[in-house]
Amino acid sequence: MAIHALTPALAVSAQILPEQLEELRQAGFCSIICNRPDGEGGDQPLFAEIERAAHAAGLTAHYLPAESGKVTDEQGAAFGALLDRLPKPVLAYCRSGMRSTTMWALSQADRMPLPQIVDAARKAGFNMQGVVRRIANHGRTPLDVAEAEHAVLIIGGGAAGIATAASLLARAPHLDIAIVDPADVHYYQPGWTLVGGGVFDAARTAHTMASVIPRGVKWIKAAVAAFEPERNAVILDGCRVVRYGQLVVCPGLKLDWHAIAGLTDTLGSNGVTSNYLYHLAPYTWQLVRSLRAGQAIFTQPPAPIKCAGAPQKAMYLSADHWKRAGLLGKVQVDFCSAAPALFGVPDYVPALMEYVNGYGIGLHLGHTLTAVDGPARRATFTRVNAGGDKETITRAFSLLHVVPPQVAPDFVRVSPLADAAGWVDVDAATLRHKQWANIHALGDTINTSNAKTAAAARKQAPVVAHNVLAALGQRAGVARYDGYGACPLTVERGKIVLAEFSYGGKLAPSFPSWLIDGTRPSRLAWLLKERILPPLYWRGMLKGREWLAKPTLADS
Repeated sequence: MAIHALTPALAVSAQILPEQLEELRQAGFCSIICNRPDGEGGDQPLFAEIERAAHAAGLTAHYLPAESGKVTDEQGAAFGALLDRLPKPVLAYCRSGMRSTTMWALSQADRMPLPQIVDAARKAGFNMQGVVRRIANHGRTPLDVAEAEHAVLIIGGGAAGIATAASLLARAPHLDIAIVDPADVHYYQPGWTLVGGGVFDAARTAHTMASVIPRGVKWIKAAVAAFEPERNAVILDGCRVVRYGQLVVCPGLKLDWHAIAGLTDTLGSNGVTSNYLYHLAPYTWQLVRSLRAGQAIFTQPPAPIKCAGAPQKAMYLSADHWKRAGLLGKVQVDFCSAAPALFGVPDYVPALMEYVNGYGIGLHLGHTLTAVDGPARRATFTRVNAGGDKETITRAFSLLHVVPPQVAPDFVRVSPLADAAGWVDVDAATLRHKQWANIHALGDTINTSNAKTAAAARKQAPVVAHNVLAALGQRAGVARYDGYGACPLTVERGKIVLAEFSYGGKLAPSFPSWLIDGTRPSRLAWLLKERILPPLYWRGMLKGREWLAKPTLADS
């Protein structure tokens, strides 16, 4: 944990973890300020978890969240007022420490000379020049002062962003590319289901961001505040401006934990868990192993979500463990899904239903989780009954695996790039923005109807790479994406139903049926998921190797 002192009374840091609060107390801190909104990342503990640990360590904790790159003057003033009254010294944190530093800088604008603010921030490792320009410009960010300019600017260093950069370099090795992402760690998120099932160790799914950024690509370690497409500019945290020739948008999506009442207060305790968070996937496995009897509920929110099969995967692997341990019957399993069907592509439902029936799972479709009372171990769902009226159902649980509703990141939803629902508005085939010809997008944040999976991004990245180069005059023809997505449904330890499909739910198998019949459980598909796909991800997809992912070209 790197702590950066701004003053004797205040230090800032990147995201902290609950288990570090006692260490912070021993280091002499008396108060904690969280400036990071819940749900920004899959490796982020919720503030409620931090607050519980802080209170246990005898520290006060306060929540003053700000969207990355959008710290307001009012938030700066609130930060200053909070700092004035809190026991000191204080540690403020966000994703990287930049938002906390920005709040402090704004709070001190009428108390300290600007050069002194800039110097203190610089010594702590933060560039405040953009904030200084904003203060001097009466709260506005001057767009005519750009920090940098790149031929191709990629927003997001997840699977989609890294794969696109690698595919671009495979075609044009000397292209000027920059990736904007504030994270220090890149995660293989498809592996978190297996962590929650006791198959993978969590550390196996994490590599440093620096190790996966393709050689020759500049990494801008910052968060995006806003898009200015009419000026070919992106505003970053700290009020910095970067310009581009071509923009690729793929920042992933946001987990909306606060959409379920009471969830943030109990997640990670009271038997409430989620494989959608890196630090909680091991807790899922801990709960599954320790449960000997009781009610286990697995939930799925309304679409769209990333990897729509993941809620079921967690359930099947857990049920398989209880079956092998002779506990099925003592442990009752229920699947409460907001969806109208078990799976969106009907061809795969019969095989899945065999497992639902075999495990004795109670299937409750059209059930949306709306509230959780952790201490009472009660989950509340809403559903529309036969008469068209909403009704509320409360269920007791011993274990509750929650998948939260998911939305596009805030800076995307409020931008000119978004459609009415908040997703980046692209052509479903070319993945080019419908209004801005020099903007493409892919991955989880676009408004196409394909499944939001890493497999989809693997097929989308070469399409975007070709079309970006075509826009730069370096390629001929137009690449088209057919909506391919894949979902390896782990129905038991050692067997997978390998769902592969394209737009409209059309089956799109990668292998002949005599090798892997995706509509039936397969041991070979399990081998593919456990042994082959992780190295294919790290050494293939993220390196620009397009095995079974070459794009289809058309003349126009």
